[in-house]
Amino acid sequence: MSNVLLLRAANQDSPDRYEDAFRSRGYHPISVPVLETVIVGCEELARRLSIGPEKQNLSGVIITSQRAVEAWSEAAQALIIADNNTPLEPESDWWSVPFYAVGEATSVALRNLSEKIPLYTPRDIRGGSETGTAERLAGFILKDLPSDGTSKKLLYLTGDKNRDTLPTILESAGVTLDSLQVYATQGSSMFPHDLSLALEHEGLSWGWIVYFAPSVAEFVTPILRNHFALPAANSSIEDCSRLSEHHHVKVAAIGPTTESFLQQTLKLSVAVTARNPKPDDLANGVLQYDEAQ
Repeated sequence: MSNVLLLRAANQDSPDRYEDAFRSRGYHPISVPVLETVIVGCEELARRLSIGPEKQNLSGVIITSQRAVEAWSEAAQALIIADNNTPLEPESDWWSVPFYAVGEATSVALRNLSEKIPLYTPRDIRGGSETGTAERLAGFILKDLPSDGTSKKLLYLTGDKNRDTLPTILESAGVTLDSLQVYATQGSSMFPHDLSLALEHEGLSWGWIVYFAPSVAEFVTPILRNHFALPAANSSIEDCSRLSEHHHVKVAAIGPTTESFLQQTLKLSVAVTARNPKPDDLANGVLQYDEAQ
Protein backbone atom coordinates (compact mmCIF):
# COMPACT_ATOMS: atom_id res chain seq x y z
CA MET A 1 0.00 0.00 0.00
CA SER A 2 1.23 3.50 -0.80
CA ASN A 3 -0.07 7.02 -0.35
CA VAL A 4 -1.80 8.70 -3.28
CA LEU A 5 -2.05 12.48 -3.11
CA LEU A 6 -5.24 13.72 -4.76
CA LEU A 7 -5.00 17.41 -5.61
CA ARG A 8 -8.66 18.18 -5.00
CA ALA A 9 -11.13 18.69 -2.16
CA ALA A 10 -12.86 15.51 -1.05
CA ASN A 11 -16.63 15.32 -1.11
CA GLN A 12 -17.79 16.15 2.41
CA ASP A 13 -21.45 15.15 2.05
CA SER A 14 -20.93 11.50 1.12
CA PRO A 15 -18.09 9.00 0.61
CA ASP A 16 -15.69 10.50 -1.93
CA ARG A 17 -15.72 8.45 -5.14
CA TYR A 18 -12.07 9.07 -5.98
CA GLU A 19 -10.90 8.12 -2.51
CA ASP A 20 -13.12 5.03 -2.56
CA ALA A 21 -11.76 3.98 -5.96
CA PHE A 22 -8.15 4.10 -4.77
CA ARG A 23 -8.89 2.63 -1.36
CA SER A 24 -10.66 -0.37 -2.89
CA ARG A 25 -7.50 -1.10 -4.90
CA GLY A 26 -5.22 -1.13 -1.89
CA TYR A 27 -3.98 2.46 -1.88
CA HIS A 28 -4.17 5.09 0.84
CA PRO A 29 -5.68 8.20 -0.81
CA ILE A 30 -5.24 11.62 0.76
CA SER A 31 -7.19 14.56 -0.68
CA VAL A 32 -5.78 18.04 -0.19
CA PRO A 33 -7.89 21.06 -1.25
CA VAL A 34 -6.06 23.27 -3.73
CA LEU A 35 -8.61 26.00 -4.44
CA GLU A 36 -10.49 28.57 -2.43
CA THR A 37 -13.21 31.04 -3.29
CA VAL A 38 -12.93 34.69 -2.32
CA ILE A 39 -15.54 37.43 -2.37
CA VAL A 40 -14.82 40.26 -4.82
CA GLY A 41 -16.60 43.46 -5.77
CA CYS A 42 -18.31 43.81 -2.39
CA GLU A 43 -18.38 47.62 -2.58
CA GLU A 44 -20.09 47.60 -5.97
CA LEU A 45 -22.61 45.02 -4.82
CA ALA A 46 -23.32 47.08 -1.70
CA ARG A 47 -23.90 50.12 -3.92
CA ARG A 48 -26.38 48.14 -6.00
CA LEU A 49 -28.15 46.95 -2.85
CA SER A 50 -28.46 50.47 -1.50
CA ILE A 51 -29.98 51.74 -4.76
CA GLY A 52 -32.59 49.01 -4.71
CA PRO A 53 -34.27 47.11 -7.53
CA GLU A 54 -36.77 49.78 -8.57
CA LYS A 55 -34.26 52.43 -9.65
CA GLN A 56 -32.26 49.77 -11.52
CA ASN A 57 -35.40 48.57 -13.34
CA LEU A 58 -34.79 45.04 -12.08
CA SER A 59 -37.44 42.35 -12.33
CA GLY A 60 -35.50 39.96 -10.12
CA VAL A 61 -32.15 38.49 -9.07
CA ILE A 62 -30.45 35.27 -10.18
CA ILE A 63 -28.37 33.45 -7.54
CA THR A 64 -26.55 30.36 -8.83
CA SER A 65 -24.33 29.40 -5.89
CA GLN A 66 -23.93 29.62 -2.14
CA ARG A 67 -20.86 31.81 -2.73
CA ALA A 68 -23.12 34.42 -4.32
CA VAL A 69 -25.33 34.24 -1.23
CA GLU A 70 -22.25 34.84 0.94
CA ALA A 71 -21.35 37.87 -1.18
CA TRP A 72 -24.87 39.29 -0.80
CA SER A 73 -24.66 38.71 2.95
CA GLU A 74 -21.34 40.58 3.23
CA ALA A 75 -22.63 43.51 1.22
CA ALA A 76 -25.88 43.71 3.21
CA GLN A 77 -24.07 43.60 6.55
CA ALA A 78 -21.66 46.32 5.41
CA LEU A 79 -24.61 48.54 4.52
CA ILE A 80 -26.38 47.88 7.81
CA ILE A 81 -23.26 48.86 9.75
CA ALA A 82 -22.75 51.98 7.62
CA ASP A 83 -26.42 52.96 7.98
CA ASN A 84 -26.35 52.31 11.73
CA ASN A 85 -29.47 50.12 11.35
CA THR A 86 -31.63 53.01 10.15
CA PRO A 87 -34.85 52.01 8.37
CA LEU A 88 -34.61 51.38 4.64
CA GLU A 89 -36.01 53.73 2.06
CA PRO A 90 -38.91 51.99 0.29
CA GLU A 91 -37.00 51.83 -3.00
CA SER A 92 -34.14 49.96 -1.30
CA ASP A 93 -36.45 47.14 -0.27
CA TRP A 94 -35.52 43.88 -2.04
CA TRP A 95 -38.61 42.11 -0.76
CA SER A 96 -40.50 43.27 -3.85
CA VAL A 97 -38.60 41.19 -6.43
CA PRO A 98 -38.15 37.43 -6.80
CA PHE A 99 -34.80 35.75 -6.23
CA TYR A 100 -34.24 32.80 -8.56
CA ALA A 101 -32.04 30.06 -7.05
CA VAL A 102 -30.18 27.16 -8.67
CA GLY A 103 -30.77 24.02 -6.61
CA GLU A 104 -32.09 23.35 -3.15
CA ALA A 105 -28.82 24.19 -1.33
CA THR A 106 -28.74 27.71 -2.78
CA SER A 107 -32.43 28.17 -2.03
CA VAL A 108 -31.92 27.13 1.59
CA ALA A 109 -28.92 29.48 1.90
CA LEU A 110 -31.09 32.38 0.68
CA ARG A 111 -33.84 31.55 3.16
CA ASN A 112 -31.31 31.38 5.98
CA LEU A 113 -29.92 34.74 4.88
CA SER A 114 -33.32 36.40 4.99
CA GLU A 115 -33.88 35.05 8.50
CA LYS A 116 -30.47 36.16 9.76
CA ILE A 117 -30.34 39.63 8.21
CA PRO A 118 -33.59 41.64 8.21
CA LEU A 119 -32.50 44.35 5.75
CA TYR A 120 -31.54 44.25 2.07
CA THR A 121 -32.39 40.56 1.85
CA PRO A 122 -34.93 38.54 -0.16
CA ARG A 123 -38.31 37.28 0.90
CA ASP A 124 -39.58 35.94 -2.43
CA ILE A 125 -37.30 32.97 -3.21
CA ARG A 126 -38.20 30.86 -6.21
CA GLY A 127 -36.77 27.69 -7.69
CA GLY A 128 -34.83 25.20 -5.63
CA SER A 129 -34.99 21.46 -6.04
CA GLU A 130 -36.77 21.73 -9.39
CA THR A 131 -34.13 24.13 -10.78
CA GLY A 132 -30.94 22.22 -10.06
CA THR A 133 -29.22 23.04 -13.37
CA ALA A 134 -28.71 26.17 -15.44
CA GLU A 135 -31.02 24.84 -18.16
CA ARG A 136 -33.81 24.11 -15.71
CA LEU A 137 -33.45 27.45 -13.96
CA ALA A 138 -33.53 29.32 -17.28
CA GLY A 139 -36.70 27.50 -18.32
CA PHE A 140 -38.25 28.16 -14.90
CA ILE A 141 -37.47 31.88 -15.11
CA LEU A 142 -38.93 32.24 -18.60
CA LYS A 143 -42.17 30.60 -17.46
CA ASP A 144 -42.26 32.61 -14.25
CA LEU A 145 -41.65 36.11 -15.59
CA PRO A 146 -44.76 38.08 -16.54
CA SER A 147 -45.65 37.78 -20.22
CA ASP A 148 -47.00 41.31 -20.50
CA GLY A 149 -44.57 42.50 -23.15
CA THR A 150 -42.60 44.77 -20.81
CA SER A 151 -38.79 44.69 -20.80
CA LYS A 152 -37.28 42.37 -18.23
CA LYS A 153 -33.90 42.82 -16.57
CA LEU A 154 -32.39 40.54 -13.93
CA LEU A 155 -29.38 41.11 -11.71
CA TYR A 156 -27.14 38.07 -12.28
CA LEU A 157 -24.43 37.40 -9.67
CA THR A 158 -21.53 35.41 -11.09
CA GLY A 159 -18.09 34.02 -10.34
CA ASP A 160 -15.00 34.14 -12.52
CA LYS A 161 -15.74 30.80 -14.18
CA ASN A 162 -19.25 30.54 -15.59
CA ARG A 163 -20.78 28.57 -18.40
CA ASP A 164 -22.82 30.61 -20.86
CA THR A 165 -25.79 28.22 -20.83
CA LEU A 166 -28.10 30.32 -18.66
CA PRO A 167 -27.26 33.73 -20.23
CA THR A 168 -27.66 32.31 -23.75
CA ILE A 169 -31.11 30.86 -23.06
CA LEU A 170 -32.43 33.94 -21.26
CA GLU A 171 -30.98 36.57 -23.58
CA SER A 172 -32.22 34.72 -26.67
CA ALA A 173 -35.70 34.99 -25.14
CA GLY A 174 -35.38 38.75 -24.67
CA VAL A 175 -34.35 38.86 -21.01
CA THR A 176 -31.59 41.35 -20.20
CA LEU A 177 -28.98 40.26 -17.67
CA ASP A 178 -27.09 42.76 -15.55
CA SER A 179 -24.09 40.58 -14.69
CA LEU A 180 -21.92 41.33 -11.67
CA GLN A 181 -18.97 39.18 -10.58
CA VAL A 182 -19.02 38.73 -6.81
CA TYR A 183 -16.62 35.83 -6.22
CA ALA A 184 -13.49 34.32 -7.73
CA THR A 185 -11.60 31.05 -7.47
CA GLN A 186 -7.89 31.05 -6.69
CA GLY A 187 -5.17 28.84 -5.29
CA SER A 188 -5.81 27.98 -1.67
CA SER A 189 -3.76 30.02 0.80
CA MET A 190 -3.98 26.99 3.11
CA PHE A 191 -2.48 24.52 0.63
CA PRO A 192 1.09 24.60 2.04
CA HIS A 193 -0.27 23.99 5.54
CA ASP A 194 -2.72 21.28 4.43
CA LEU A 195 0.03 19.59 2.43
CA SER A 196 2.31 19.55 5.47
CA LEU A 197 -0.44 17.82 7.46
CA ALA A 198 -0.82 15.23 4.71
CA LEU A 199 2.90 14.54 4.77
CA GLU A 200 2.68 13.57 8.44
CA HIS A 201 1.31 10.15 7.36
CA GLU A 202 4.42 8.19 8.20
CA GLY A 203 4.87 4.46 7.67
CA LEU A 204 3.59 4.47 4.10
CA SER A 205 5.58 5.30 1.02
CA TRP A 206 4.40 8.03 -1.32
CA GLY A 207 3.54 6.49 -4.65
CA TRP A 208 1.52 8.96 -6.70
CA ILE A 209 0.39 12.54 -7.13
CA VAL A 210 -2.78 13.01 -9.16
CA TYR A 211 -3.48 16.29 -10.97
CA PHE A 212 -7.03 17.29 -11.87
CA ALA A 213 -6.70 20.62 -13.73
CA PRO A 214 -4.04 22.72 -15.50
CA SER A 215 -4.77 25.83 -13.42
CA VAL A 216 -4.29 23.83 -10.23
CA ALA A 217 -1.08 22.28 -11.57
CA GLU A 218 0.55 25.63 -12.16
CA PHE A 219 -0.28 26.81 -8.65
CA VAL A 220 0.66 23.72 -6.64
CA THR A 221 3.72 22.37 -8.44
CA PRO A 222 6.26 24.86 -7.03
CA ILE A 223 5.00 24.01 -3.55
CA LEU A 224 5.07 20.28 -4.23
CA ARG A 225 8.70 20.54 -5.35
CA ASN A 226 9.64 21.48 -1.79
CA HIS A 227 8.65 17.98 -0.66
CA PHE A 228 8.62 15.67 -3.68
CA ALA A 229 11.02 14.64 -6.40
CA LEU A 230 8.70 15.07 -9.36
CA PRO A 231 9.54 13.05 -12.48
CA ALA A 232 10.86 15.30 -15.21
CA ALA A 233 9.85 14.80 -18.83
CA ASN A 234 13.46 14.25 -19.94
CA SER A 235 14.50 11.84 -17.16
CA SER A 236 13.08 9.39 -14.66
CA ILE A 237 13.11 11.87 -11.78
CA GLU A 238 14.47 15.34 -11.16
CA ASP A 239 18.14 15.59 -10.18
CA CYS A 240 18.10 12.61 -7.82
CA SER A 241 21.26 13.62 -6.00
CA ARG A 242 19.91 17.07 -5.17
CA LEU A 243 16.51 15.72 -4.13
CA SER A 244 17.60 12.48 -2.48
CA GLU A 245 15.72 13.34 0.72
CA HIS A 246 12.50 14.16 -1.11
CA HIS A 247 9.67 11.69 -1.67
CA HIS A 248 9.98 10.11 -5.12
CA VAL A 249 6.56 9.89 -6.77
CA LYS A 250 4.88 9.16 -10.07
CA VAL A 251 2.40 11.56 -11.67
CA ALA A 252 -1.10 10.82 -12.94
CA ALA A 253 -3.51 13.13 -14.79
CA ILE A 254 -7.30 13.11 -14.94
CA GLY A 255 -7.38 13.69 -18.69
CA PRO A 256 -5.45 14.65 -21.84
CA THR A 257 -5.74 18.42 -21.34
CA THR A 258 -4.12 18.21 -17.92
CA GLU A 259 -1.57 15.71 -19.22
CA SER A 260 -0.58 18.05 -22.06
CA PHE A 261 -0.12 20.97 -19.67
CA LEU A 262 1.98 18.93 -17.28
CA GLN A 263 4.24 17.69 -20.07
CA GLN A 264 4.54 20.76 -22.25
CA THR A 265 4.40 23.61 -19.75
CA LEU A 266 5.67 22.12 -16.49
CA LYS A 267 7.97 19.57 -18.19
CA LEU A 268 6.76 16.72 -16.00
CA SER A 269 6.64 13.07 -16.97
CA VAL A 270 3.09 11.72 -16.72
CA ALA A 271 2.96 7.98 -16.07
CA VAL A 272 -0.82 7.55 -16.25
CA THR A 273 -3.67 9.47 -17.84
CA ALA A 274 -7.20 8.31 -17.12
CA ARG A 275 -8.95 6.83 -20.18
CA ASN A 276 -12.08 8.69 -19.03
CA PRO A 277 -12.30 11.34 -16.30
CA LYS A 278 -13.89 8.92 -13.86
CA PRO A 279 -12.68 7.58 -10.50
CA ASP A 280 -12.51 3.92 -11.53
CA ASP A 281 -10.71 4.64 -14.80
CA LEU A 282 -8.14 6.75 -13.00
CA ALA A 283 -7.54 4.24 -10.19
CA ASN A 284 -7.41 1.33 -12.64
CA GLY A 285 -4.76 3.09 -14.71
CA VAL A 286 -2.60 3.65 -11.64
CA LEU A 287 -3.00 0.05 -10.46
CA GLN A 288 -2.22 -1.40 -13.88
CA TYR A 289 0.93 0.72 -14.12
CA ASP A 290 2.15 -0.44 -10.71
CA GLU A 291 1.40 -4.09 -11.46
CA ALA A 292 3.39 -3.87 -14.69
CA GLN A 293 6.52 -2.60 -12.94
